[in-house]
Amino acid sequence: MAPRKGKIVSKTAYMNKAAYRANVIKLAALAVLVLAVMAAFMFTGVRFHNERLLRYAMKLRIPKITAMTVTAFAIGGATIVFQSIINNTIVTPCLLGMNSLYTLIHTAVVFFLGSGSILARNANISFFTDLVLMGIVATVVYSWLFKMTKHNVLYVLLVGTVMTSLFSSIQSTLTRVMDPNEYDTLLTSLVASFSNINSEIIIFSIAVLAIIVIVFRKELALLDVLTLGKAQAINLGVDYDRCIRRLLLAVTLCIAVATAMVGPVSFLGLIIANISRQLLKTYRHSQLILGSALIGVVALTGGQFLVERIFVYSVPVSVFITVAGGIYFLYLLLAGKRA
Repeated sequence: MAPRKGKIVSKTAYMNKAAYRANVIKLAALAVLVLAVMAAFMFTGVRFHNERLLRYAMKLRIPKITAMTVTAFAIGGATIVFQSIINNTIVTPCLLGMNSLYTLIHTAVVFFLGSGSILARNANISFFTDLVLMGIVATVVYSWLFKMTKHNVLYVLLVGTVMTSLFSSIQSTLTRVMDPNEYDTLLTSLVASFSNINSEIIIFSIAVLAIIVIVFRKELALLDVLTLGKAQAINLGVDYDRCIRRLLLAVTLCIAVATAMVGPVSFLGLIIANISRQLLKTYRHSQLILGSALIGVVALTGGQFLVERIFVYSVPVSVFITVAGGIYFLYLLLAGKRA
């Protein structure tokens, strides 16, 4: 029996190595696709013979491409981690209420202070206000809820869904009694946009995301173990409840950064995370997060390319993502029922 068992173990190890190599090839192909889409976005319609026009085009497009890359990595990584925590692949971090809180903040600012206030007009101050308020909610509310619910993630998800409905109801009430002219001004800030992003905001967002990765690096390294289940993780010496609480906090902070920078992009995480899982078919979160981020860059850059070149800014990129995400969500539900 021993030789046969040894052959099974060696065969399993060989299959794991083969799957790992196959995923590396897939990720490399995704990286090439990302570079191709980026090149198309950056250089289509550029007049290379005119140095001034070239510099002007790059000045406009480099911040956009950077913002889309940062957004893809933040939302893609947060969604993969969140799905692993909840152990469900058809949920997204937007269920925690960050998108609804963002719309409520902007609606309240315009309603109480007016569209001409410095909070509404200054992009930098607006970004810091969004980030601070959403960060406080993520840090205080969800950490407190996690303790109050005795470390039950599903209760936290349920409360997050209720908070989403609460924020949406308050925001809807404010818009109903708001001045129509103010409402028209407000609408532009409630839709995800990559057109006019300050480079200072992008740099600060990258710095915040880097700090999040550094602070929560130990918990991120334990993701592969946590997906084995609570009992198995505890048997392997992992402080399961503490890891889950800290990872949930990291997810909400990442979503807060991405939402404060570009606005709510609800279905993006669902699309890119599930495509990454279906494409790579692995438990390694390092590969899943990287794959999700690369797919996100392709989706956002390709969508923005269509917005600018075909629809001439008449339709925001969030519309394409919402429509595609809704269709893809129905597909996941139907595929799950058939399985």
